[in-house]
Amino acid sequence: MAGAPAGPGFLGAERDGTVPGKLDTSVGKALAILNAFDSPSAVLGVTALADAAGIPKSTAFRLLVALHDSGFVERRGTGYSLGRRLFELGNLVADLRPRNLRDASLPYLSDLYQLSGETVHLATLEDTEILYLEKLFGHVKAPVPSYVGRRFPAHCTAIGKAILAFSDDETVYQAIQHGLRPRTPYTVVLPGVFRTGLARARRDGVAYDHEEASVGVACVAAPIIARGKVLGAISISGAPPRFDPRQFAVAVRKAAAGISAKLAVRA
Repeated sequence: MAGAPAGPGFLGAERDGTVPGKLDTSVGKALAILNAFDSPSAVLGVTALADAAGIPKSTAFRLLVALHDSGFVERRGTGYSLGRRLFELGNLVADLRPRNLRDASLPYLSDLYQLSGETVHLATLEDTEILYLEKLFGHVKAPVPSYVGRRFPAHCTAIGKAILAFSDDETVYQAIQHGLRPRTPYTVVLPGVFRTGLARARRDGVAYDHEEASVGVACVAAPIIARGKVLGAISISGAPPRFDPRQFAVAVRKAAAGISAKLAVRA
């Protein structure tokens, strides 16, 4: 659901497009350009990319030529977009490779989608944010502002809370120290209340989000745990009051357990 500034962004860059201490190198400037593409449909001109990366326009143009020749960016009229080479490399990330987390989860995500007809997610924890690895869209449109590759604060999402509930104390502490910033009027922002919610999620095996991340969206999530380590979580999201997340708690928990068992066997 849209990420708030927190921790390293794409390819190790900050969310403002810069790479701390690296803008004096060609690699750092190229990474800053790539980081400027912050939405799936982004098509940006040379001037916009130069401004976002904090580098001269002439430098941006020179680097874009090299990135284009290597397939990392593509020409779109007078602008540029991210290239297919990045898609190829992205799918070599450990969790996305065949027989890894996403591959093992997809059959169970499909089952949940067929059962509910709602939006289904798979995500992992990155610092204090969740990173969406997969999304299946529901038949009934719900205002779920997520997409594959997007980050979102973990503290206000069911999928993030499901992971945090089974994470170590240091990980939970970092999430709280980073700040339980309100995304909506319903976001839990008191550390004590937040910890109580995590304890309940650990007891029940599922976590909930009642419009805490996005108004008009409720969610239920369960963690994926293999060999004692939480690897990620899956969720079902929909628009209340039509969608009651409690109705699917058992199904989500069973699906997560199935994924966990499959990954434990593969390990």
